[in-house]
Amino acid sequence: MNEQENVVDLLQDIKGLLSHTKKVYNIDDLVKYTGLSKSKIYKLSQLKLIPTGNNRHIRQLFFNKEEIDAWLLGEPNLSDEFLERQFNEQLLTNKKRGS
Repeated sequence: MNEQENVVDLLQDIKGLLSHTKKVYNIDDLVKYTGLSKSKIYKLSQLKLIPTGNNRHIRQLFFNKEEIDAWLLGEPNLSDEFLERQFNEQLLTNKKRGS
């Protein structure tokens, strides 16, 4: 590896470290920070199982880092089976309301 490649690698490492100092994350930041997939984050937010920003004037999802840290430390159930059950329960609840 030459010196230029080393500098590029170092800058990428620094960029990654700096991204964790943000107070508010968008979906891409949260994917990098948590290692969760975008689809799992969207499912969690749809089911209201992950803390999200509550500005109704912004369509994009935003996440407060401190709230995400507290949520992660609370050891949330992120299994696909649990999310599927929650989704089905929500569908049943919505169906009952519509009847």
